[in-house]
Formats: sequence, structure tokens, C-alpha cells
Amino acid sequence: MANEIYNDPLCVVAYGGGTDSTGMLCGMVEGKFAPPHAILFADTGGEKPGTYTLVATVSDYLVANGYPPVTVVRRSRRDGKWESLEDNCLRLNMLPSVAYGYKTCSQKYKIEPQDKWCNNDAVCKSTWKSGAKVVKLIGYGYGEVHRARFYEDRKYVWTYPLIDWKWRREDCIAAIHRAGLPYPIKSACFFCPHTRKDEILSLGMTYPDLLGRALTMESKAKLTTIKGLGRRFSWADFIRQPDSDALVDVDELPCGCFDGDR
Repeated sequence: MANEIYNDPLCVVAYGGGTDSTGMLCGMVEGKFAPPHAILFADTGGEKPGTYTLVATVSDYLVANGYPPVTVVRRSRRDGKWESLEDNCLRLNMLPSVAYGYKTCSQKYKIEPQDKWCNNDAVCKSTWKSGAKVVKLIGYGYGEVHRARFYEDRKYVWTYPLIDWKWRREDCIAAIHRAGLPYPIKSACFFCPHTRKDEILSLGMTYPDLLGRALTMESKAKLTTIKGLGRRFSWADFIRQPDSDALVDVDELPCGCFDGDR
């Protein structure tokens, strides 16, 4: 894709709060992109405290460098009230959709809130009315070319700067270091069914309150086809008797929330 599209003022960044997307923002600030129209972080309500702290820190860094701040967007119900993914699962006595082999939680709580923000933004609407498209910047790393499946529809042009720059994880880490920003923790819901077993134990040691909430969600879920948050095992059983298996067998890229951790 021609570089001139990168300087279009109607670029909108989908910021995930992890290593890859943070590195992408640092690369943009270093001169690879003009400031975008907006930088959106979709909050599921289930991120760990370190991610929320990082998002605020990155927002300050962006503003200090002439970029727009990070805009936090959330999914709302039909009555207009915000309902976190955790609250939704508790209300419906279920687990996140990825536990059942689906990926609609990232669609509903990550992608749709960002699209809704754009749908209600006057500048985006004016752009579409003129016949032009909004450019979405996605932080998929150079090793994730297979994830870059979407490039254009009637409203958006998707572009993947890290892939274009041939930036891998180590390049993102270097850019974050040059910016003087803290290293991101893994960006994922604390109750994500694709959490590794060692991460479950770490969650209990670092954030016992969050582990307790995840176990409450699991205990309230009406399950028939899976055993719990681990799909093939329940977190509660594992916590009571940890096994020697350090990792959960997961897909290489478990869900749309993945931001370069593995």
C-alpha cells in the first residue's frame, strides 16, 4: 500500500495495550506516521491493573509528542449502560465465548465498540459521506502476516504498519525502550480461558482478588460441554491441586485480543 495513505488525517489506531501495538505507536511517534485522527483502546472491563496503568502512561506520552490521547471505548447495552464482559458472563451464567470454541468476545468487546465510536464521530461520518474511507491501523507483528486477512471494505482500509516495517517483537521492545515507556504486561482479560496454567498461579499470587472473581464466574456458569475456564479443566480444580503441566494447550493465536505476547 502506498505510504501516502499513512499520512491521511483519518487514520484511526486500534490500540490493544500490549507489546506490539505499543511498539507500533512508538514507531509512529518516531516519524513513521503523522498523528492519526484517533487512538482507540477497547476496554472489556477485565484487563489487569498494569494494562490500565500502561494505557494512561502511553496516552500521556502521545500527547507530549503532539499525538491525540488514547480514547477508551466500551461496549454498552441497548439501554445505553456499560456492561463489562465479566458482568455479562455473570448475568448470563456463562463463560467468555472463547471457552466454548468461539471468538465473539473479542468481536463484541474489542472491535464493535471501536466501530461504534467511529460511526458516531463527525469527522469519520463526513469522510464516508464524501466517498472516502477511514484507515484503520492494526498492530500485528511481522511474524503474524497470516492474521492480516482484511484489507478493505466499504468503510475502512485496514493497514498493518508493523508488517510493512518488518518489525518483530524485539523491534517493538526496542522502540518502547527508546521511548522510555514501561514494558507492557500481557494484555488479556484476567479470566481469559486461554490463560496458561503458570499464569493462573501467578494471577493468584499477584492479584488474588482477580483470581477470586474468575473462580466466581466459573462457579456460576452453567456448563455441559466443557469443564470450566480451562475448557478441559476447571480453574478451581487446578488451584486446589496444581499439576506438573506448565502450559495449557492453546491455539497459537487464541483470540482477537492477542497483542504479541507469545
